[in-house]
Amino acid sequence: MDRRKFIKKGVVSAAAFTIVPSFVLGGTKHVAPSDQLTKAIIGVGSMGRGHIEYDNTRVVAICDVDKNHIDMARQRIPNPVKVYHDYREMLLNPDIDIVHVVTPPHWHGVMSIDAAKAGKDVWCEKPMTRTIGEGIRLKDTIARYERIFRLNTWFRFRGNFYGLGTTVEPVKKLVDSGMLGWPLKFTVNAATGFDWKFQWVGRTDLDVQPVPSELDYEMWLGPAPFKPYHPHRVHNTFRGYWDYDGGGLGDMGQHYLDPVQYLLGKDDTSPVRVDVDAPQQHPDAAGKWNRVELTYEDGCKIILDGENRDKDAAYIEGPDGKLFPGFKSDIPDLQKKLAAFPDPEPQVTDFSDAVRKRKTFALNEMNGFRSCTLVNMAIIAIRLGRSLDFDPVKCEFINDHAANLMVNQPMRAPWNV
Repeated sequence: MDRRKFIKKGVVSAAAFTIVPSFVLGGTKHVAPSDQLTKAIIGVGSMGRGHIEYDNTRVVAICDVDKNHIDMARQRIPNPVKVYHDYREMLLNPDIDIVHVVTPPHWHGVMSIDAAKAGKDVWCEKPMTRTIGEGIRLKDTIARYERIFRLNTWFRFRGNFYGLGTTVEPVKKLVDSGMLGWPLKFTVNAATGFDWKFQWVGRTDLDVQPVPSELDYEMWLGPAPFKPYHPHRVHNTFRGYWDYDGGGLGDMGQHYLDPVQYLLGKDDTSPVRVDVDAPQQHPDAAGKWNRVELTYEDGCKIILDGENRDKDAAYIEGPDGKLFPGFKSDIPDLQKKLAAFPDPEPQVTDFSDAVRKRKTFALNEMNGFRSCTLVNMAIIAIRLGRSLDFDPVKCEFINDHAANLMVNQPMRAPWNV
């Protein structure tokens, strides 16, 4: 069987056969003369078009259900590209090394899993998945098919870190030094930029409108429940609806929570409780909320202060010290004391290099699943309007049937994970 027929028949087995890109085996079929990896983008709206260029990669295929998006993307890509309407057909293309999933989150799990099964390495936008159950299946699939996975949020390894005026390294060094004591409380509020998109909510007054000719709305919905078309449901405002995302928390939550998880050293676990302060939510449109508290078994806490109630709170507070925005602390001679401690372990932060050398990327399917679970735990508690206890080993809520129904939400046929 050739590779195309093998995938099409759906008999890929990790135990019996692993699809390995030719560049890993020393071949050149998948590598441009400039030694670039080949990349396909699913979803070329404004975000997808913003990721056309990435170091040492070349876009060879694009896929979208909106013809206008395709036309705009083709104008920005200097080389010839193959165009697809159905991503499943695109995954049959053997000349693709990396698939970048830049769709609404209700597609992230399905498409990333299908790409991994097709032998592609995966670069996925945040949040990693819309539900906890999809995240479990995605991380298991990446491991089974031995793919390299990147989640596209980066504050745990580069870029100025919130309002602290520094990258994450000195903050990690401070936490690991023990000078703040233990357990720690992190407060994420407007001082650290968390008010950005906090007001991102859905509308409850949507009337039925005709689907524009350029959009395949049925395919856009995919695994989501059918709802009549309205332009506010799609493209730039889809995040305001539970079926596709989770409001501003779903959009920005993993950006802000993943670094906290890394700083706390919690990449292999989850909180045991989530408490919320939020008004009753609409069943369709995501609404505002006030406060979320996530508590780990050892007493560490993460406070999402949506209404900026604790505007003067320390970003990190421990029994022995505090760290404020601007990297200010109540610990005397902090910088001098930090110099005596070792730097954090280096991380693999070049995705192209990770793909070539088959190295686990800094933010991958395992730790990405845990930080996405923080977001999904908070969203479930907000939607239900109550506190919840969580088992981080089983990844399910304790004695709460309604909450667990949201862990594994049904998908509209024929889609599944």
